Amino acid sequence: MGRFNHWPAGPVIREDLDFTHVEIGIINACLLWGFALGDFTHGRIAEVYGYRIWLVAGTLASVALNWVTSFGSSLWTIAIPWGFNGFVNATVWSPGIGMLAQWWHRGQRGRVMGMVGVAAGSSMLMMWLVTGWTVAEFGWRAAFRYPPLLMVPAAVALFFLVRDRPSDVGLENLDRQGLIDTDDTAKTSESESPDGPFTAYRLLFSNWRFVATSQVKGLENVVRYGLTTWAPLYYFEEAGLSIETTALVTLALPVGYLTAPLVSGWISDVVLGGRRSPMIAVSAIISAAALVGLALVPATNVYAGAVLLLIGAFAMSLSMSSTLVVDMAGSKYAATASGVLDGHGYIYAGAQALIFALVLDTAGAPWQYVFLGMAGARVLSALIAWRVKL
Repeated sequence: MGRFNHWPAGPVIREDLDFTHVEIGIINACLLWGFALGDFTHGRIAEVYGYRIWLVAGTLASVALNWVTSFGSSLWTIAIPWGFNGFVNATVWSPGIGMLAQWWHRGQRGRVMGMVGVAAGSSMLMMWLVTGWTVAEFGWRAAFRYPPLLMVPAAVALFFLVRDRPSDVGLENLDRQGLIDTDDTAKTSESESPDGPFTAYRLLFSNWRFVATSQVKGLENVVRYGLTTWAPLYYFEEAGLSIETTALVTLALPVGYLTAPLVSGWISDVVLGGRRSPMIAVSAIISAAALVGLALVPATNVYAGAVLLLIGAFAMSLSMSSTLVVDMAGSKYAATASGVLDGHGYIYAGAQALIFALVLDTAGAPWQYVFLGMAGARVLSALIAWRVKL
């Protein structure tokens, strides 16, 4: 409600303020790069000072910055507070994953992360419906003011109902070591402080498999956020749909993101015995094929477009890269690892917003190049995953 709400509103914002594709891309990039910066920092801070308090503080700050953004009337009066919103909104990811990693063993994490994906997809679906209706009825500024208020009772509930780790309620904590600790290239000496501010980063960045997984995640986000950024504009402009119909067609994206994670988590945990890499490969191949289909099918064929968006989004959410890095780092550094991975993803996501905007506005290229570019990113991520045997 407090981060993705600008995407369904994007076509109306562009029309109302006469923004170019590049200006819309800048707004997207500010949000996504702000989120990336938050990813790189919030996980480690939460490991030191507490997951729960950081989650609540960031949620409330995001509500406030949504309201500030709603009063914007030019590119930078929207982009700057929206970038700060991305930074504070990032508290919901890596500290949340770090908290969950304290409560479940590796053999259960695929399903746990699957539930996280289902929750994220469900909220994205709810946001798409609520924001689309809010924009149509009350204008785009209302989408930044009222739906984000739903985050306040969620934050209050989390504060009172959730605890950071089992020892906080008198239970025994889990083994905190991860797979990465046994890697010869990533061992830390006994003299290093386990609570040192940079120990986790040294451990992660010295492991080449973690670095490679981070690039795969980045390429995944080129497509995940490329579709959510550009698909509404594509159907609004090229098919001449109303904002309500555009929201309904692109509703296939959150539906796909919602349904896949629970399936992939169960397959990875139960069928594949905790292996994550096969799901990464399957995700890349299927989504690449769907993106090629979007490039070939005319925008006016909205039914075929909706099906392809659904298949592409479903395939994207089959990937288990987020679970893989938690397995690597263990619960001890799970928040830092998930944050660094997700930070890479948002760096790539922000880059796509600008690159594809330049392709559309400056180069004057047809929309098909955008979808083919995304398909190429999926093929490249599959090649990296295969090469390093993630």
